[in-house]
Amino acid sequence: MALIYYVTQIQFECGAIRLLRSECERTSITRPLIVTDAGVKSAGILQKALDALGGMPVAVFDQTPSNPTEAAVRAAAALYRAQGCDGLIAVGGGSAIDCAKGVAIAATHEGPLTYYATIEGGSARITERVAPLIAVPTTSGTGSEVARGAIIIVDDHRKLGFHSWHLVPKTAICDPELTLGLPPRLTAATGMDAVAHCMETFMAAAFNPPADGIALDGLERAWAHIERATTNGSDVEARTQLMSASMQGAMAFQKGLGCVHSLSHSLGGVDPRLHHGTLNAMFLPAVIAFNAAAESVQKDKRLQRMAHAMGVASASDLGEAVKDMNARLGLPTGLAAMGVTGDLFDRIITGALADHCHKTNPRLATADDYRHMLLQSL
Repeated sequence: MALIYYVTQIQFECGAIRLLRSECERTSITRPLIVTDAGVKSAGILQKALDALGGMPVAVFDQTPSNPTEAAVRAAAALYRAQGCDGLIAVGGGSAIDCAKGVAIAATHEGPLTYYATIEGGSARITERVAPLIAVPTTSGTGSEVARGAIIIVDDHRKLGFHSWHLVPKTAICDPELTLGLPPRLTAATGMDAVAHCMETFMAAAFNPPADGIALDGLERAWAHIERATTNGSDVEARTQLMSASMQGAMAFQKGLGCVHSLSHSLGGVDPRLHHGTLNAMFLPAVIAFNAAAESVQKDKRLQRMAHAMGVASASDLGEAVKDMNARLGLPTGLAAMGVTGDLFDRIITGALADHCHKTNPRLATADDYRHMLLQSL
């Protein structure tokens, strides 16, 4: 049976940050903890959120690392409890939003965070007691503001997923103006994350026509506007379309992802310095080639439909089109350019086989398949 579930409220427009206080009032948050990072603070976006709250009592945790960790979640949860907070506001990219989701669990549930990880059977242990969360994205990539999941590096260095409908933010405030001026490399990497979400979820075999439609439209928007957004940080239209694509990718990936994310989650745990969106961009061509033989992909002409949305001549050209786009955006040429070496492959493969995205790929990969994809992505 297919579970199709679209539940959260989204405020989407330029200047939507002004609605932050009214959304706190709507969700009964009276003393929020803002979870953010040093970059968002230095860019002045944290101050915009504080101004929008209009003097509401607030605590701030601004030490979210580039890949959120269980240690950061613990520190923020301790601050949440010490300050008597009753809700969370995440202001930042996927790292800040995922960190806040971890805090939503840790501040209200007993035991180590790992106990609630999806692959540990933890989804059912996450209850309605989670702290309410409002998400304000400042990048266009992960779409975590409308998603039920979070990715966090736990204390044993695994990069694990945490999934529950209770973790969906009560409100997503999507304000494209908050992404103006985002550096080109970060715009490109996060934008390709959105592209990967749309492509992978569209290839996934599960029955979810609404997700397919949302993903295909998001892919068309992202592909058409990612270069403009990257080369011109003040292009409001391109930033708006890319933020929509990011949101749509995450609305759609309730259907499932696949080998791209299995590999990037695993490698991101092995080397947390590597950017998740950039890794997805590196793995996409090899995974598209692997998925081309999947029965569901062939039957529904999935690759052809993506090629049409992207303005690519044929399905067989998709991998090269992604590589060409990566090059035009200034992203690395492959994993080797990011410092990844073959001696890491065994650890990456072990993690990929255990990842929650592994089984939702349209074609089940073996260890040898993953090794081949890694070699193709070097």
